[in-house]
Amino acid sequence: MFIYLRVLKESFFFAINALRTNLLRTFLSLLGVTIGIFSIIGVLAAIDSLEKEVTDGLNELDVSTIYILNRSFGPTELDPYEYENFPNVSYDEYQMLQRSMEDIDAITYTVFATPENIKFEGKTATGVSIIPGTESFYDIDNVKLTEGRFFNGSESNSGSPVVVIGSEVASSLFGTADPLGKRVRLYGNKFTIIGVLEKVGQGLGFGPSKDGSAYVPVNFVRKIYGDNNKTRIAAIILKPKKGVDTDEFTATFEQKLRAYRGLKPDQINNFFIQPLKGLTDLIDQVTSVLKIIGVIISGFSMLVGGFGIANIMFVSVKERTNLIGIQKSLGAKRRFILSQFLFESIILALFGGLFGLLFVWLGTLIANVATDDFTFILSSSNIILGTSVSAAIGLIAGIAPAIIASRLDPVEAIRTGM
Repeated sequence: MFIYLRVLKESFFFAINALRTNLLRTFLSLLGVTIGIFSIIGVLAAIDSLEKEVTDGLNELDVSTIYILNRSFGPTELDPYEYENFPNVSYDEYQMLQRSMEDIDAITYTVFATPENIKFEGKTATGVSIIPGTESFYDIDNVKLTEGRFFNGSESNSGSPVVVIGSEVASSLFGTADPLGKRVRLYGNKFTIIGVLEKVGQGLGFGPSKDGSAYVPVNFVRKIYGDNNKTRIAAIILKPKKGVDTDEFTATFEQKLRAYRGLKPDQINNFFIQPLKGLTDLIDQVTSVLKIIGVIISGFSMLVGGFGIANIMFVSVKERTNLIGIQKSLGAKRRFILSQFLFESIILALFGGLFGLLFVWLGTLIANVATDDFTFILSSSNIILGTSVSAAIGLIAGIAPAIIASRLDPVEAIRTGM
């Protein structure tokens, strides 16, 4: 063990000497490793950051949440002509499921509304994402309030003109003043503000940011657009009780909805059942593919870096031929010489890799300062991966030069090196 620690120490000093005496040559050779590690870890860090932002947004909803609507979140086996005329899910169907399903933890009905302007006296909050729903949206959407309350069942059923606004909307209209009880104009009507949402930031979560959103009773929106407006996609969102078998739960409400719509056994569903878990699985697949593509592209830089290190080591063998001959004549074994050059190659590669990781870390710091809505992360696993890949490249690049050095004849090496 002691002999290998000595070899490691000597190899480290040889690597430092190579950096010091042939700075430009070594810098250019290690640049490939630096760029390769920067590319690989940079891509993985960006994808991990994106995945975390989306996952955090989805975590606001329970993954057992299920959407029923006439559109699909992702690819479908059906042709467009088969589903483009699917009817919207109706409020009556929502009420039917609410009455007949025993294992529902929460269920709501919503209409995907277009952004609207909300006005208060001379101020306007533009492009506010309107989220119509029933009182159960509070539980399904994990709504958190800093002031006031969410609308109740009575207000939801009657379509009362009440609204719960996001923190950005409140700031735009009222600044630091208390918005509760104020009457704002929306849809050409006066709405009373009954609650203000907790600030959550923009992020890349599922759906619009709550900060720039406003919740209103869905029955008020139904009064405006009606139930047969094909420009407005409606959805039933439901969540089973904990411990309930999801497949059995889905099959039950699917059969109830088919029966309600009068579908025959040989007819396909004219609605889509979209588990939120399916969306998370799709995101995992996409990020996995992106990681593979990023690694493949970055691998070319690593290949160049490996050749650069191999070139350094071949030159190092040539320059130290005399020293190798002297070491072998004094009794140094082949594995000693082999280990010496392998360690040196690994150390050189680690220098290049560490610079690559340093640039990624600096990049994340700059990016996080430049944006408040997205957080870039450099995980410890990516740091370990970058270091391991660098060491592996050094090991592979140093094998051939190390074998050549270890096989040199001591007499020939001393004579050639003189």
